[in-house]
Amino acid sequence: MKTVAEVLGVSRSNLHDRLKGTTKPRRRYHKAQDAALLPLITALVTARPTYGYRRITAVLNRQLRSDGLAPVNHKRVYRIMQSHSLLLARHYTERPDLAHDGKVIVMRSNLRWCSDGFEFTCWNGEVVRGAFIIDAHDREIIAWCAVANAGIGGSDIRDMMLEAVEKRFGAHRAPQPVEMLSDNGSCYTAKDTRIFARQLGLKPCFTPVKSPQSNGISEAFVRTLKRDYVQVTPLPDAAAVLGLLPSWFEDYNAHHPHSGLKMRSPREFIAAQTATA
Repeated sequence: MKTVAEVLGVSRSNLHDRLKGTTKPRRRYHKAQDAALLPLITALVTARPTYGYRRITAVLNRQLRSDGLAPVNHKRVYRIMQSHSLLLARHYTERPDLAHDGKVIVMRSNLRWCSDGFEFTCWNGEVVRGAFIIDAHDREIIAWCAVANAGIGGSDIRDMMLEAVEKRFGAHRAPQPVEMLSDNGSCYTAKDTRIFARQLGLKPCFTPVKSPQSNGISEAFVRTLKRDYVQVTPLPDAAAVLGLLPSWFEDYNAHHPHSGLKMRSPREFIAAQTATA
């Protein structure tokens, strides 16, 4: 038996146990407290089916802290979700070789705002189009607009700019210049829009032609909106969607964990910054 064990590269005791059939199968590691976490995790996965284990961990810990309980590690949540087949399927995509020169993210809020449009089709064929303004630092959606079966015009963008300035500064003009980054859509590049933006204290900036990655923060939010809200919600008609949009934007600002904000929502990140200051 010694010679056989050496050839196989195993110990004699292991080989002896295998021959006798006394080897016990290795059990999956678990903790006694996992049973209490499983229904909470299952409920979160059911409510937010597009969330991976890290964002589920962030929402779960938010819930545990509100109940006065200790938070859990993301590795533990991963293990529980893996053992119960709750993990998202791996997604592989080919990334084109696009140059990205410059830095969109800034060091504090109200230095640069980004804006872009979105569009999706309802089940009855009606089309909802909209636009938004997002802060390049804290990722909060400051203002937005949407219409059904029509395009976003320059007047919609100007109203949205005014709303954003009033929300952030409580006045009709920003106290310091704020960069307003957008693509080259006609509603942004219109002369009236550029003049109105400067009157509000905004500095219009435009991405290079055929370079959407230069406005990456806005592009990322559009993907988030479609993945986490549009694709998992019934969209019977435009009227129903326009009624849902306020709750979607509010949920994103108040509850959506963001990897760039250390898995905090934009409002949580702003509150933490305010407390630190």
